[in-house]
Amino acid sequence: MNQKPLHDYEALEAQCRAIRERILDVVSTNGGHLSSTLGATELIVAMHAVFDSAKDPFIFDVSHQAYAHKLLTGRWEAFATLRQFDGLSGYTKPKESEHDYFVAGHSSTSISLGVGAAKAIALKGEQNERIPVVMIGDGALSAGMAYEALNELGEREYPMVIILNDNEMSIAKPIGAVSRMLSSAMASPFYQKIKRGTEMFVDHFGEGAHYLAKRFEESFKLITPGIMFEEMGIEYIGPVDGHDIKRLVETFETARTMGKPVIIHAQTIKGKGYKIAEGQHEQWHGVGPFDLDSGVSHKKSGAKSATQIYTEALLHQADRNEKVVGVTAAMPSGTGLSALLEKYPDRFWDVAIAEQHAVTSMGALAKEGFKPFCTIYSTFLQRGYDQVIHDVCLMDLPVVFAMDRAGIVGEDGETHQGVFDISFLRAIPNMTLCAPRDEKSMHQAVAFAAAFDRPLGLRYPRGAFLTAGLPESTPFEYGKAELLIEAQSDILLIGYGNGVGRAAQTLEQLGMPAALLDLRFVKPLDTELLRMLTGRHKRWFVFSDSAAAGGVGSALLEWLASEGIGDIRLQSFEYGDAFITHGATLKVEASLGLRPEQLAERIRESF
Repeated sequence: MNQKPLHDYEALEAQCRAIRERILDVVSTNGGHLSSTLGATELIVAMHAVFDSAKDPFIFDVSHQAYAHKLLTGRWEAFATLRQFDGLSGYTKPKESEHDYFVAGHSSTSISLGVGAAKAIALKGEQNERIPVVMIGDGALSAGMAYEALNELGEREYPMVIILNDNEMSIAKPIGAVSRMLSSAMASPFYQKIKRGTEMFVDHFGEGAHYLAKRFEESFKLITPGIMFEEMGIEYIGPVDGHDIKRLVETFETARTMGKPVIIHAQTIKGKGYKIAEGQHEQWHGVGPFDLDSGVSHKKSGAKSATQIYTEALLHQADRNEKVVGVTAAMPSGTGLSALLEKYPDRFWDVAIAEQHAVTSMGALAKEGFKPFCTIYSTFLQRGYDQVIHDVCLMDLPVVFAMDRAGIVGEDGETHQGVFDISFLRAIPNMTLCAPRDEKSMHQAVAFAAAFDRPLGLRYPRGAFLTAGLPESTPFEYGKAELLIEAQSDILLIGYGNGVGRAAQTLEQLGMPAALLDLRFVKPLDTELLRMLTGRHKRWFVFSDSAAAGGVGSALLEWLASEGIGDIRLQSFEYGDAFITHGATLKVEASLGLRPEQLAERIRESF
């Protein structure tokens, strides 16, 4: 066994302080994820003190807590560009650094990635040179994928170190003193050596001695939180103080030499080092720019967000109809469901990071006669796609999928852009897709959804709707579009959802007459109105905050082809076949040529 290296713990503690100061300075200026990354600082510093991120796969679950990792891997100065256009990503990104093993932005993938890396290391014969190091938060363990990976890991016993960053659970508090004592013993090299020797000894004397020794050990572990992991075949150490750098380094050194899968349960405090944010304050998870001294946000209150409007509309329906129920997956405030969870706690649920379960459970509620609203970010509904097909649409159950953050979401970047929902939902039989364009149409769309008796997808943007003096919306009718502006022109601008406002803004810049259509439904299309419009307008331009492949333009082209209509020239201003980078939304849109003045110029150039 290699001799344990000496560490300068005072220097490591000073490094933690400097990292926190840098994180606070940059995040208070740029915005970003704060409480989780402050809480993980000592864990990450200890990881780098014991392991080598240049060869050991460092895998961060979600990875919004990995700012300290970025600062320790040559990005101290570049960190000032965090989440800015053309700057550093707020998540791990291999294109950014060789020390970032994998792209991560969605939860609960880390242990699976670690198992895959461990398999590769074994196949390459590098077990004595490399070891996967995984950091996962306690919240991420609410997703089933984590347990699928743990199940295989415990069976195959690949060497791996899993750091459980526990900043919410209280599983050890009732017996904290005893648990800390036992955990200290189990974390020591002496204990591990004695344990291995004892196992060899009892193996020599047969099953009876082995059984008695194992039962003796388990009688102690029953009063620690580790029994579940031990039963899965994964060694457990903890809980340890996630802010005690000396203790962490010693524990990581022990785990590194064990030659088996081990989980280190570290208890941390969210927002550690910034008193205003310390503790369970959801508003400090992801923040915009703020005053460092007071904690007051610099963000000025503007137009009402689409999320706020959705909340008001759904509350209105829930007040009127006791059959209206709903679910979100660990995003109650982000999706606007907090108000409904508070007012109707027996009818609205937060099921934690478990989108698959959220979707399927709502299917059963729909079968029992309720009207479920499954309220999830567009990007996270991807995680429940099979359940949408198999557990809702196959049985034609009236579940509403309210998809927040549809379109570009800005600084969170590639993993969070809500651009694919039209494409992946439009292919499913029995699915209906619609989108509001403004505040009044949101209320009308939610009212329509509440009364609709089949699966329905409803999308809306992050932030405020793009409105530009549009005519007042009329109630939603199944499969019916709304012609907002008529014109004696060859040009027809077709908007869907927030794309209607973008089309209207483009029309203001165009300097040419054009008709404007709010498509409202992309499935089914209003074929009667569209057929009439093919006789009036031959140049169609499509506006939708969504991927072009399989999107709104595709739906229209498919219909035109099926009708044998060949004299319509259609151009879609949806997103191209590439993942969309992070940055301020306006800058990202400008880079894609999607600002109103750019779109107007593209239309003029097409003639």
